[in-house]
Amino acid sequence: MIAGLTPASLPADAVEVGRLAEAWGIKGWLHVHSHSADPQALFYSKDWFLCPPEGRYARGFAAFDGVVSARVDEIKEHAKGLVALLAGLPDRTAAEALKGARIFISRQHFPPAEDGEYYWVDLLGLDVVNREGVHMGVVKDLMPTGPHSVLCLDYTQGPDAGEDAGKPAERLIPFVSVYVDKVDLAARCITVDWQTDY
Repeated sequence: MIAGLTPASLPADAVEVGRLAEAWGIKGWLHVHSHSADPQALFYSKDWFLCPPEGRYARGFAAFDGVVSARVDEIKEHAKGLVALLAGLPDRTAAEALKGARIFISRQHFPPAEDGEYYWVDLLGLDVVNREGVHMGVVKDLMPTGPHSVLCLDYTQGPDAGEDAGKPAERLIPFVSVYVDKVDLAARCITVDWQTDY
């Protein structure tokens, strides 16, 4: 086990926020790839949970198995990205061994969202209804499109779909104030100005 890493369990509210990339310098610093354009959660939390990489990043990874926790000594912006120093990481060799590890943070350690702003993870699984009370679907994903995001909903087609009635389908609704009337996280519901035939 690399110095500074401690075997741990992933918190129930853990969210994957990024991954460790190549080493930076010779003192154990690492480049960090954030999954978000606004990586404030990475700065806000001093305790990261690391999981082994998946897919193409998993090849040759042997730094640890399972979940480990790491304390963040320092994180800062560098060029157009981020670099971080994890506690106890002795040198470049140890940092290189962590390349590809996935970073998770407990949702409770995210910074508070601004008024009218929401973390994507909080919107997943919310029911969406229109002004008439018609259930439009359940949020399964959010898709960034540049100027705004789009809610991707799963729903079951109704009887008016003919032979496709009862089959699963996807509905897309722009996540902008023109179409989104209210987000009620406590009630786990989003109200929209949208019709089933749009």
